[in-house]
Amino acid sequence: MKFYGEAFDEDARLRTSADGRMELVRTQELLRRFLPPVPARVLDVGGGTGIHAEWLTRDGYDVTLVDPVPRHVEAAAAVCSATVGDPRALAEPDVSFDAVLLLGPLYHLPDPRDRQRALLEACRVARPGGLVAAAANNRYASLFEHVTYAHLHTDRICASVSKILESAIYDGIRGFTLSYFHRAEELVAELTDSGLEDVQVFGIEGPAWSLVKAAEQQPGEGPTDDLIASAMEAARMAEPYPELLAANSHLLAVGSVSGIDDA
Repeated sequence: MKFYGEAFDEDARLRTSADGRMELVRTQELLRRFLPPVPARVLDVGGGTGIHAEWLTRDGYDVTLVDPVPRHVEAAAAVCSATVGDPRALAEPDVSFDAVLLLGPLYHLPDPRDRQRALLEACRVARPGGLVAAAANNRYASLFEHVTYAHLHTDRICASVSKILESAIYDGIRGFTLSYFHRAEELVAELTDSGLEDVQVFGIEGPAWSLVKAAEQQPGEGPTDDLIASAMEAARMAEPYPELLAANSHLLAVGSVSGIDDA
């Protein structure tokens, strides 16, 4: 929480970096396929400063945001109803939302029991038949990312990335905060074990995202619009091929809460 409260601006990453903008647009694309029609109530768990709540509200959804970082909640309050809260123990009542989004919490819960609690809470507050969508760091993302910085071959970075690949956990000692990295099949299993049905997992940025990031990191004018557009199209074209999921930076899983709403 201290990392996001004091040191890092996730909102700026999604709005300004090339791969961040790809992540934002693709997340919108994917969620719009599965969200219920407006008007509907959406709970944005771990929603940060409201970057997703902003477009959801603009689309016509009634959005409530919960985040553990007070600075985030203060900013998000300008967009939607926002409160400080823990994804593992939501204050919201049972069966009160048509869709529940966890677009960040699973990143930072290395203990599987905590991830299960967060997913069970999402299922509890969602209405029967409602959507639960959860994002995750891809297990192999750091391998691709640190090539773009042209320093994976150095001893320190090589050792750090090797540890992430072996353990699925980044310890948060330097540069970033404590993080967990999912394999796609593991993410599907966690949602299914939480009681969700018809679970599907998608790669968000696609298999060419690191080419865009590399172009941005190297000297010059950065990635061209055509390169970004091609990488985005690669993400869409890759969707039917699960073997390409491992090449993404982030994953998005969606599932529906069991039961039929009789209301």
